[in-house]
Amino acid sequence: MSRPGTATPALALVLLAVTLAGIGAQGAALEDPDYYGQEIWSREPYYARPEPELETFSPPLPAGPGEEWERRPQEPRPPKRATKPKKAPKREKSAPEPPPPGKHSNKKVMRTKSSEKAANDYHSVRVAHEDVRESCPPLGLETLKITDFQLHASTVKRYGLGAHRGRLNIQAGINENDFYDGAWCAGRNDLQQWIEVDARRLTRFTGVITQGRNSLWLSDWVTSYKVMVSNDSHTWVTVKNGSGDMIFEGNSEKEIPVLNELPVPMVARYIRINPQSWFDNGSICMRMEILGCPLPDPNNYYHRQNEMTTTDDLDFKHHNYKEMRQLMKVVNEMCPNITRIYNIGKSYQGLKLYAVEISDHPGEHEVGEPEFHYIAGAHGNEVLGRELLLLLVQFVCQEYLARNARIVHLVEETRIHVLPSLNPDGYEKAYEGGSELGGWSLGRWTHDGIDINNNFPDLNTLLWEAEDRQNVPRKVPNHYIAIPEWFLSENATVAAETRAVIAWMEKIPFVLGGNLQGGELVVAYPYDLVRSPWKTQEHTPTPDDHVFRWLAYSYASTHRLMTDARRRVCHTEDFQKEEGTVNGASWHTVAGSLNDFSYLHTNCFELSIYVGCDKYPHESQLPEEWENNRESLIVFMEQVHRGIKGLVRDSHGKGIANAIISVEGINHDIRTANDGDYWRLLNPGEYVVTAKAEGFTASTKNCMVGYDMGATRCDFTLSKTNMARIREIMEKFGKQPVSLPARRLKLRGRKRRQRG
Repeated sequence: MSRPGTATPALALVLLAVTLAGIGAQGAALEDPDYYGQEIWSREPYYARPEPELETFSPPLPAGPGEEWERRPQEPRPPKRATKPKKAPKREKSAPEPPPPGKHSNKKVMRTKSSEKAANDYHSVRVAHEDVRESCPPLGLETLKITDFQLHASTVKRYGLGAHRGRLNIQAGINENDFYDGAWCAGRNDLQQWIEVDARRLTRFTGVITQGRNSLWLSDWVTSYKVMVSNDSHTWVTVKNGSGDMIFEGNSEKEIPVLNELPVPMVARYIRINPQSWFDNGSICMRMEILGCPLPDPNNYYHRQNEMTTTDDLDFKHHNYKEMRQLMKVVNEMCPNITRIYNIGKSYQGLKLYAVEISDHPGEHEVGEPEFHYIAGAHGNEVLGRELLLLLVQFVCQEYLARNARIVHLVEETRIHVLPSLNPDGYEKAYEGGSELGGWSLGRWTHDGIDINNNFPDLNTLLWEAEDRQNVPRKVPNHYIAIPEWFLSENATVAAETRAVIAWMEKIPFVLGGNLQGGELVVAYPYDLVRSPWKTQEHTPTPDDHVFRWLAYSYASTHRLMTDARRRVCHTEDFQKEEGTVNGASWHTVAGSLNDFSYLHTNCFELSIYVGCDKYPHESQLPEEWENNRESLIVFMEQVHRGIKGLVRDSHGKGIANAIISVEGINHDIRTANDGDYWRLLNPGEYVVTAKAEGFTASTKNCMVGYDMGATRCDFTLSKTNMARIREIMEKFGKQPVSLPARRLKLRGRKRRQRG
């Protein structure tokens, strides 16, 4: 017979064991392999392998007298900051496994923390085993995968500071007006404020990244906060540190992102950030990103239909300098007959600026075949363009080998040059910081602090001043404007990378080019510099404005999102009024841009293509971004075959170099290449075209440009002028032609001497 007082605790323990066993069985049922088998496993990278089993914890039974629910206290580790990144160990490329997000994908989830059991209240929340630690990618606040409707807050200071603005790296408008400010800011400064994310499905939350408010004038950031999760948005479980609520260390300034990983992953639908302290002289304001792995949901038709996938077998990862070179080598070995790797120069730190040429005769310019280029990475931290170009060269190689008719035609009729990383020094800095922890500007500039995108000579001002003085075309032509001498001096503030690009563009007769950038979703065309010096924004079109609009729209209209009127603006600008395109000067003025330089100094029509709101998307986003841009990248290359093309030859059939091609009504000429061939981009229509060269009589033709792809052939044969023929004959017989004006002057001088 048991003693009084011992039956109650024993019974409680038995009931507790039965309860936990039942709940464990329920959790096991949820982890049934057939449950995951119903999901389309190729939808997202983190579905590529079976999920680790989860253990479901039930709220503890009421404790008897003198009993406590024991937990081992654990101090939180300090948050991770982008200022002191640690190198991730190298890893080999794996199949569709989720990349352990390291420095080349997502620095913030590179390390794991020791697990601990979170304390739950009466509302059950599943957490992972203590010995299982999974790194998860961002949910997509920065990439806009999380919509505004999924973000909620306790209070807001005003609409422009609402929860929808609480996205990592979001930028404020110049005036920080009511619509486009730089963070979520609470309406009151107290401990009851919060901002939450509705993941819309059960998600394994693993971490939180925070920033302060993006502002030129104000200093606002949160210095500490709590994290809570919920399955129904009514009952919340606070992440615990031992027996008490865990306080996470926030930001110490407004721009550097700070990562805090949860001590153990928390599985729920909602996650809430509850600020506990903030900058003394500021307000509760924050931008954030949530790390989490959505759990497969075979019953959710909406998610299954809208998850992006790709069928292309490409290397979807972030490549550092060494890996980029290796990838180029692999592509070259796969397609040796159509590829060539070369470099155009070196960076400030001596890294070679590698380019890949794709052509059926690599290494040589074929007469009549236009030259095209893509450039990426002028800003080293805008890495999406770099990876898209590396994916593009892989794709073109594979499709050419598969005899894809469209790609075969493009390769055989075009000489394509791809320069994935113009600023490798800056990229290496951004790469060390990682995807979300690099912030908005780490690695943007060259190693010596120069913004390559604005580092080219300002030829616009030279042209416009000459036009105002009516010196065009006598002293300053409307094309091929010479680079000022001061720019060519060694003491000029010109990046080594800029000089390399200029030499490259002067050597190769490019017809069309696109430089890929990031942080927005729009195609910008020149001019980039306003003509009115007192303005910061002014529509400043080139003489070829209609052609540039067509080229910009060709990319934007085939992009999956650029012309979608329903999509949310990236930061502050809505480009839908021009269908995802914008004149650069009407957006923001830039002196010395690559676009303007290319148009005024060479034959090349250059545009800036901003390929995504997130400058440095997580590795798991690369397949989707590739699908967004793949068709656009190909269509834009095909535009090099629009307009007119031909040869300018003399009467003996020899090509005339530097012959000027003028189109009536367009105050911008181009010139022939060394072999006398030319390409002039034009929209469909009928044009009066004139070819002229020094020592030759001009020739004029009517040239028709149709709507079908393929440039219209328009050749010219020029005859030498009488004076040129006389010079040729006299030189042939070793004599110089007589200059009549000079002869008259000599005779007059002789007569004066005779009179004297």
